[in-house]
Parts: sequence; structure tokens; C-alpha cells
Amino acid sequence: MTSLFAPTQLGGLTLQNRLVMAPMTRSRAIGNVPSDLMATYYAQRSAVGLVITEGTSPSKDGLGYPRIPGCYSPEQQAGWSKVAQAVHGGGAKLFIQLMHTGRVAHPLNLPPGGEVIAPSAVAAGGKMHTDQEGAQPHPVPRAMTADDLGRVVAEFVHAGRTAIAAGADGVELHAANGYLLEQFLNPGSNQRTDRYGGSIENRIRFVVEVASAVAQAIGGAHVGIRLSPHGANGDMKPYEGVDETYLALVSALGPTGVQYIHVVDHSSMGAPPVPAALKASLRAAWPRTMILCGGFDRASAEAALAAGQADLIAFGRPVLATPDFVKRLERGQAMNALDFSTAYTPGAKGYTDYPVAE
Repeated sequence: MTSLFAPTQLGGLTLQNRLVMAPMTRSRAIGNVPSDLMATYYAQRSAVGLVITEGTSPSKDGLGYPRIPGCYSPEQQAGWSKVAQAVHGGGAKLFIQLMHTGRVAHPLNLPPGGEVIAPSAVAAGGKMHTDQEGAQPHPVPRAMTADDLGRVVAEFVHAGRTAIAAGADGVELHAANGYLLEQFLNPGSNQRTDRYGGSIENRIRFVVEVASAVAQAIGGAHVGIRLSPHGANGDMKPYEGVDETYLALVSALGPTGVQYIHVVDHSSMGAPPVPAALKASLRAAWPRTMILCGGFDRASAEAALAAGQADLIAFGRPVLATPDFVKRLERGQAMNALDFSTAYTPGAKGYTDYPVAE
């Protein structure tokens, strides 16, 4: 039986186990720069095989939430270097998740020169938290021009190179949860009439271009991509042909050399489930590593590995709340309860002060 706790390979990287820390926004990056506090937080959780960081913007335009990090400036590179050293000290590998928030943003959260952009001028429903004025409606974004498309691809490439220069082992492209890359996939948020909108082939084009460019720049073995078929985050609407869209996307991503796909199913948190048949089809279409995420415990994670449904299993909230997650999982001990009130607040409380078991 394939063990969650046995070493395994991720491309050319050896992971100390098959456990992945899922990417989770924590809003501790004051000035959008990774801090020593963040290095401590990730170091505490580095007994997993792979740490995937919180969403990290490739540019000023992608910093849609308060206090999220970037990966494009010298200061940010220096901050991520400390995180990489800390994570490697615990034995884990580190992938920085590159998340451009697109229309899921507010101007008050962007630094000078930042702009809310998206595939089309279609606002997301709901509101965005700002530190200055509390919850504010999402604004109507500016529709991206052809020049914007090329610029954003270049920003992802620069961020990928910056991550590698900082000592990270790779990057994960965030094409899930309603952010910019998924905004191109969904016809509700992508109402373009050029070669990037309309048909499935057109809607997947920009995501494939970003993935291909980043893989060419830093090597496909150092790139993963996160997908959330049937996800509802960021006001993503259901649409006809969603399964066909993701199967076409994964098939087109194969030749780019990207190392892994990371499929998240948020049904345990109230989102529509990802059909088992779609997960199986994506698995069959993908030639390399597959990560599954969403509501797993030890038994269901081991069952998924044994059935060949995935190579690695990602855990979110249990790792967030439990620094010694791996040890407790192996021993069958209960995890800490998550304090939602401190999930996105600045400072150490609810971040680096969760207890370890006796």
C-alpha cells in the first residue's frame, strides 16, 4: 500500500512524504513583502513533503487583497529567500503560488500604479475587504487589451524567475478559485470576442500561454497549476461544458511540460462537488504528477493514493491550525481547532502561536 508518509518524487525533487500544505491566504505580508514572521509560520509546517505558499502576486495589478505578498521586486525576493531557507531547514520543498487576483480586487488594496483588470469589464458580485474602508463592492474591472495580455504573461515569467532566484523549488500557477486565470476559463467572466473568448479552445488559450511561457523560463519540472472545476469562489457561475473545458485545458497543458496539476474540490466547504468521473478523466489525461485537495482525512487520503487517483494529497485548514500536523496525522491525534477570527488579521496571533501536542 502506498503510504502517505513515505518519500516520493516530484519530477526531479525528492519529497519527504506525499503530504502537501495547500495554499492559503493569510494576509500577513505588510507592504506586500514576505516577512520573518511568515518564514517562521512556514518553517513550523515544513514536515510536509511540499509547502505551497499563499497566493502571491506577479505584479502590482494582482494584489487584490490587503497584505498579500508579491514576487516581483528585489525586496520581495529577499523576503521569499528567508522563507525558502526556513522551509528547506524542515525538510520540505517550496513552491510559491502565483496568484493574479484579476477582478477579485479593490483599488484601495492596490499599491500606486496598480489597476483592477480582467478578461472583460464584468464585475464580480459580492464585496472585498479593505483595511481603510471595510467591505466595498467589487469594482468593474478594465478589460485587458492585447498589450495587457502580453504584459501579464511577462509578469508571470518574471515572478517565476524571481521565485527560483529566491531559492524556491518552483511555482504554482493559480488558475482556480475565481482569480484571473480562471476568469479566462469561465464564459461568465470572459465575454471576449477575440481569440481569447467564446469557444473552449479560445478560453483556455491564455492559461496555456502563461503556463507554457513560465515552463520555458524556469523548466516545466518547477511549475504546477491549480484548478477548481465547478468552483464558485470569486462569483464564478456554472456553465455548460465545464467538464469539457477542463479536460481540454489539461490535455493542452500536457505538452508544456508543467509538472503537476492540483485539483481542488471545495464541496466540503459548500461548493458544488467536482464529479468523480471528471477527476478520473483528468487523471487519465495527465502524464505527470496529480495532487488532489479538499476535505481529506488520513483514511480518505490513503484510499485515494491506493486507488491511483492521485500522487500527492493536499491539506489546508488542518495544517494551518496544527504546526505538528504530520506527526499528529501519523499518530492518529486530533488536530487543533481553527480560529477563523484570526485567519486574515496581521500579526502572530492565530498564525505562529497554534500549540503543538504534548
